[in-house]
Amino acid sequence: MPLIFLPVSLCAQLGEIQSAWLQELYKTIHTYKPQFIGLHFQEVGGKDYMVNMGHAENFFCIKSSEEMKDYDRVCMYVDNQFQVEERFTALGSMYFIHKTLKNIYQYDFNVWPFKDTARCCSVTHSNLSLLQFKWSRKGFMRTRWIIHNQGLDLVNVHLFHDASNLIACKSSPSIYSANRHNALRYVINRISDSCYTPLPFFVFGDFNFRLDTLSLIQHLCTSADVQTVKKDSSNEVERIICEKKDNDHQVLLQIEEKLFAYMHQAVFREDNGKALLTYDKEVTAFHDVIREEDIMFPPSYPYSEEYTKPTQYMNTRCPAWCDRILMSHTARELIRRVSQRLLQVFLFPHKVQNIFVGERRVYIQNLIQDCNFLIG
Repeated sequence: MPLIFLPVSLCAQLGEIQSAWLQELYKTIHTYKPQFIGLHFQEVGGKDYMVNMGHAENFFCIKSSEEMKDYDRVCMYVDNQFQVEERFTALGSMYFIHKTLKNIYQYDFNVWPFKDTARCCSVTHSNLSLLQFKWSRKGFMRTRWIIHNQGLDLVNVHLFHDASNLIACKSSPSIYSANRHNALRYVINRISDSCYTPLPFFVFGDFNFRLDTLSLIQHLCTSADVQTVKKDSSNEVERIICEKKDNDHQVLLQIEEKLFAYMHQAVFREDNGKALLTYDKEVTAFHDVIREEDIMFPPSYPYSEEYTKPTQYMNTRCPAWCDRILMSHTARELIRRVSQRLLQVFLFPHKVQNIFVGERRVYIQNLIQDCNFLIG
């Protein structure tokens, strides 16, 4: 029985990209005919959520579309309480259940029993303000299920981003990486504590994982002259410029707070960026509790927001695999144990080839090669 898990960022220009995005989703659903679909949304309403929340909520009307008519049960949870900023996560989780799937129940975290999916249940969610970081709209949302007598947790997550490229390349690992490490460890501890019976879990969303920027820069600029430009009024670094050593002194890489302009951008796309995976280190610190399938897609962020440049990265951040699907060891063992038997799970990384979908990309093509396994 196929399942689809998909992390999604609902950006500000949702109305512009919705049609193309949905067509790719519907096409994939038609091809693989999943009986269960899990969509995890981050940044519901975008950065200007007070203005855009209404537009984002319109997106959730896909549950009533003709293409989804065979999914007779939809469980949807959206944190739209932006008035309470200290608790606001801007997360949304949406689950579609096919009419042929009968043996499925969802846990109600308020009253503790599993219930029939004919109605939505209470979920657990939390923002990460208690970690004493300033960023808003970050947190996690957890749902619990029994599907064909197998219990599992599905956790939506959005972790802290890199606020400044200059700060990110000061140390290895960066201070931002350390913040994400603490936040993800907190989330894992919360979903693994003794409050509820531990179950296999999948965590998928926007982890904001970044490449080890300092090490990557040293690699990219091995044969370059590096100049550091400081502000006139202080000793603060304003710009880092890496120039070729030949006569024309062409700028190979320029870094500012919100600029990461590398001359040979193709390196992030060639062979799905495989050569750069050695700098993708943040998840390795959690191999004691979580794993993921092999990454077989190029960095999912930050793609151009222009219609005419759907496969080009913006020069705002170093491209990275921010959007992931991770699983507990028990979930992975479950998958391996029943391989090729009962339940196919297609974990969507990020791409809609040659279609404008905003700065983050959802990889819908080549799913079989990316991640195809069974749990029972």
